[in-house]
Amino acid sequence: MRNLTHNRESRKWLESLIELMLLFSGLISSLVMLAIFVFLVYFTMPIIARGDLLNLMSWNWRPLAGQYGILPMAIGSLFLAVSATLAAYPLGLGICCFIHSLGLRSVARFVLVIIDFMTSVPTVVYGFVSAFLLVPTLRQCFEHGTGFSWFAASVTLTVLVLPTIVLVIHTQLRQLGSESRLTAIALGISPAQTLLWVILPQASRGLVAAALLGFGRALGDTIVSLMVAGNAPQVPHSILDSIRTLTAHIALVVATDVHSATYHSLFLSGLILVTISAMVNASIRWIAGKSGAG
Repeated sequence: MRNLTHNRESRKWLESLIELMLLFSGLISSLVMLAIFVFLVYFTMPIIARGDLLNLMSWNWRPLAGQYGILPMAIGSLFLAVSATLAAYPLGLGICCFIHSLGLRSVARFVLVIIDFMTSVPTVVYGFVSAFLLVPTLRQCFEHGTGFSWFAASVTLTVLVLPTIVLVIHTQLRQLGSESRLTAIALGISPAQTLLWVILPQASRGLVAAALLGFGRALGDTIVSLMVAGNAPQVPHSILDSIRTLTAHIALVVATDVHSATYHSLFLSGLILVTISAMVNASIRWIAGKSGAG
C-alpha cells in the first residue's frame, strides 16, 4: 500500500510538473507573439506620422514613381494560400480516409511513410524542382505567361502543405478510431461506414485544425512564392499570371534604404500577415467551438 501511495503521489507530482511546463511554454509563446506585434506596430508608426499610410495601402507598386502600394501583394498572398489549401485539403482528407479504412494496411502504411518523408524535405527543394520541371511545362503547354505564375506556386504549395494536413487529420482519426472501432464492429457496421458516419463527425475539431494549419503554412511560406510565383506586383486576372506575395515582398525589399517608404512597407506587410493569421485563428476557433457545441 505504501508503494502504491508513493507511486500515485509521484505520478501526481509529475503531472503537475508537466502542466506547469506547458503553461510556462504557452506564456512564453504568447509573450513572444505580443512582442512581435508591438515591434511591427512601433516601426509602422512612422508611416502613419508622415501620412504615407494611404500611399502604402494602394494598388500600385512603383517605387521610382513614389508609389508604394502593397495591396497587390496582400491579394497575392490570400489568393495563393486559399488556392493551395483548397487543393491540398480534399486530397489530404482522401489520403487519411484511405489510410484508416479504404486501403490495404500494407499500402496505407507505405503511404504514411511517404507522407512522413515529405515533411523532412526542405522547402527550397520543392521550389527548385518546380522551377526546373513544372515551370517549363507550363510555358510549353500555355501560350500565356512565362510559367512563373500563381498556378505554379499553388501546385508547389499544395504538395508542401499536404503532409501537414494529412498528419493532423491522421492523428485525430487514429485517436477516435481506437475508441469507436470495437463498438462499430459489435453493431455490424463496416469500416467505411464507421469512418463516414461515426469518426469523421467526431473529428470536426481536428479537421478544422488541419485546415487552419494548412492555410497558415501556405500563407507564411516565402521560398516557393519567391522562386516560382513570378514576383510581379500586380493583381492576377488569370491563374497563369505572375504574382508577388507579402512574404516574397519582404524578402525582396529587405536590403533597401532604411529611411525610405519602401523599407517601412516591410513592417506594414508583416503587420498585415500577423493580423490575417490572428483573424483566421480566431475564426477557425469560433467555428470549431460551434461545431463542438453542436
